Amino acid sequence: MKKSSLGPLGEAEMEVLQHVWDMGRVSVAEVHEQITRRRKVAYTTIMTIMKKLATKGYLVYEKEGNAYVYEAAQPPEKVKHSLLTGILRKVFKGSPVELVESLVTHEDLSEEERTAIIKLFDSLGDANERSH
Repeated sequence: MKKSSLGPLGEAEMEVLQHVWDMGRVSVAEVHEQITRRRKVAYTTIMTIMKKLATKGYLVYEKEGNAYVYEAAQPPEKVKHSLLTGILRKVFKGSPVELVESLVTHEDLSEEERTAIIKLFDSLGDANERSH
């Protein structure tokens, strides 16, 4: 089994990473400002999380003056795929069918989400037919 190169992320790490993806090159202060718009959190907490994300390979940084400027080391699609592959392997015994079944059975999906999922699966069927 191929092991993902990216390690697991906690909820706070994922929140910070989402802000970096949204904002591009950012300082700790900029991410801290964004997060504190919704909830109170210490500047040093955000700094520690960003350092951990860099250690784990999710962010890269360089020093500019007295501050460190961070940016994503990986595109969102690659990270999401890596994390989902880990969940698929660990929780669903590698079965995409079990994962999808769990999502559509236990999530409270809106009619729009159900329609989008059906269209997605229909388009996958069309792509398989074209490739044969």
